Parts: sequence; structure tokens; C-alpha cells
Amino acid sequence: MPLFGKKEEAKVDFSCLPRHIAIIMDGNGRWAKGRGLPRTAGHAAGAETFRTIATYCRDIGIQYLTVYAFSTENWKRPAQEVSAIMGLLRKYLLEAVRDMEKEKVRFVFFGDLTPLPEELRQLCREVQSDSARFEGCQVNICVNYGGRDEIVRAAKAFAADCAAGKRKAEELTEEEFSLGLWSAGIPDPELVIRPGGEERTSNFLLWQSAYSEFYFTDVNWPDFGKEELRKALAAYQSRSRRFGGI
Repeated sequence: MPLFGKKEEAKVDFSCLPRHIAIIMDGNGRWAKGRGLPRTAGHAAGAETFRTIATYCRDIGIQYLTVYAFSTENWKRPAQEVSAIMGLLRKYLLEAVRDMEKEKVRFVFFGDLTPLPEELRQLCREVQSDSARFEGCQVNICVNYGGRDEIVRAAKAFAADCAAGKRKAEELTEEEFSLGLWSAGIPDPELVIRPGGEERTSNFLLWQSAYSEFYFTDVNWPDFGKEELRKALAAYQSRSRRFGGI
């Protein structure tokens, strides 16, 4: 739960920020329901919050931001809602292409994009390829992503290499296994944030979050502005990270 009241400004040491923040963007539906609006309106509001938070992370010097945009389980939602989410992703990516030279943010996609409409898959590839030249803030967008699926895919890939005689089972280490994940080459998130009132990981970055600090808040994602992020950062900075030590 948040450590600060609504009127108390969070105190953050901006010289000691985490390199990598991950966010489960939850609470869009509850936000819309509380206002008598359709769930699609909540997703639209959440997309604007994503834009605000991504820009703020870039501005304060966060190197990596990973967001859970659409999980492998989200296909179970009503077709209209799935279509609306895909439409919002398309809209955001088109705007990212338009503003790329100004924003200078690098985009990477985690997940199996195969089930997405071809136009959207191509747009994802275009944005990732064209933004690869930018240094500074990298935004990882998890689409059709699941932590268990990611681990199984990495295990299958290593097993296939072993079967082909390219690798030996005893060569497998945590570091080697990490290279088979969507997040290969990216530091694990020090902080995982979940707005929306739920307190679970929901199959998000299961391998990468082994030593992450978790921050849960009842604030729904569309209302999660800059001050809410500062509260999360302040809570993170108040903790002692010992990694199993004393």
C-alpha cells in the first residue's frame, strides 16, 4: 500500500534512481466502471497515462521501463475489448513513429507478436527497428506476453541446441538462460509497480523479478500520474536491498 497520504509530496533522491522499472498497468476497467463508462474508455485513459509516465521516466533518467500491455491470457476477454486495446496500441505506435525524432525513445517488444493483425505486427517491427538508434530511455512493451511462456520458450531453445549438438546441458547457467529470454541483455527490474488494488504478479516477468522490490497501490492506472510514481520511487528508496545477505 502507498506509504504517503494524498497531500504529502513524496521525497525522491533523483541521483539514486533504479535503472529499470516495470509496471503492470492495471485498473483501467475499474476506473471506467466507477465513472459509469465502458471498459474501453478506461483503456483509452490508461494509454494516456502510459504516455505521461513513459515521458516522465525518460525525463528523470530511468534507463528502462517495461510495461504489461497485453498478456497471453488477455485473449479471453470480450472480442470488442481486445479489438479496442489493439486499436489503442496501433494509435500509440503511429504517434511514436510521428514523434520519434523529437522523443528519442527506443522501443522493444517482449512477447509473441504472431497472433496480432499483420498491419500491427509490421508497425511493431517498424517502430522497434527505427528507434534502435536512440540511446537513453528504452521502453519495453509486453504484448501477448506471459512469464511462463517466456521461460518455456527459452528452455525449448536451449534443449533444441543440445539435441543438435550445439550445446551441452552442463553449460547451462542462470546467465546463459537469461540470454534466451525476451529481455536478453537488459538488467532485471529493481522495482515492479502494480496499481489497481491487486497484489499479485499475474505472470509478469517471473524470471526477471526474482529480486525486484514490489510496490502495490489501490490507485487505478488511469489515475497513476507523476506524483504516484514518485511515491513508488520513494518507497523503493526506503528499502534495504540485501539479495539474501545481511
